[in-house]
Amino acid sequence: MTAVTEIWAYRSLIYNLAQRELRARYKKSLLGWLWSLINPASMLLIYSVVFGVFLRQTPPPMGNGTDVFALYLFAGLYVWNLFNGTVMGAIAALQAGGLLNKVYFPPACPAIANTITVVLQAIIEGAILALVMVIIGNVSITFLLFPLLLVFVTMFAIGIGLALSVYNIYYRDVGYLVGILMNLLFYATPIIYPLSIVPEQLWGLPMRRIISLNPISQFVEWSRDAFYLLQWPSLSSFLGVILTSVVTFVVGWSIFVRKSRNITEEL
Repeated sequence: MTAVTEIWAYRSLIYNLAQRELRARYKKSLLGWLWSLINPASMLLIYSVVFGVFLRQTPPPMGNGTDVFALYLFAGLYVWNLFNGTVMGAIAALQAGGLLNKVYFPPACPAIANTITVVLQAIIEGAILALVMVIIGNVSITFLLFPLLLVFVTMFAIGIGLALSVYNIYYRDVGYLVGILMNLLFYATPIIYPLSIVPEQLWGLPMRRIISLNPISQFVEWSRDAFYLLQWPSLSSFLGVILTSVVTFVVGWSIFVRKSRNITEEL
């Protein structure tokens, strides 16, 4: 049985793990599922005030000619939340996988279950963004890029998350380092600022080009193209994102399958 068919055989377990995580997330909460909206809304409000009001960041005009910094920000922020939640969730899910010592199941199941919950949250956030855009008259067929974007961000993130999660079991420093690098990567990605304000040359380096080549930057630009600017990504960006996502997923999955064979001894 291959790793893929084995995962499919345990699909009921993955469903139950995802369901349990969703229930536990809002257990004993008065607002329940509303927190899935309140949390991103609060982040959006804070960043909008800091960067849109105090630092006076100006976004480019939308497809309908107007500009709203909060929507420009949100079009990038939910993509980051999906990436960050998938990677960090995969690491945490395997680290907390004490159940693997008691009963056998594929070690990737907890990470996949976590990914399902994170993707569900991203779908909610993307749907809210699309609804607001429709209300203000900034709508286009480019919205159809959203499902494709979810697929490739998820493939990219789960590939990285699985590889890092298995190394974190052997070296717990990995989880701490990833947490620091994620903070750095957030500010190195044009989410709270437009790529156009990054100097083309800095310290003798083509800084804008370097930041634009960051795969997360490409995902963010895809989202803004689809929801905010109402235009299609360039062919080079389209092919680059697909290739990067597929290669990252295959490499990450291969590392995880190879390194997780005797992982129960380390848990």
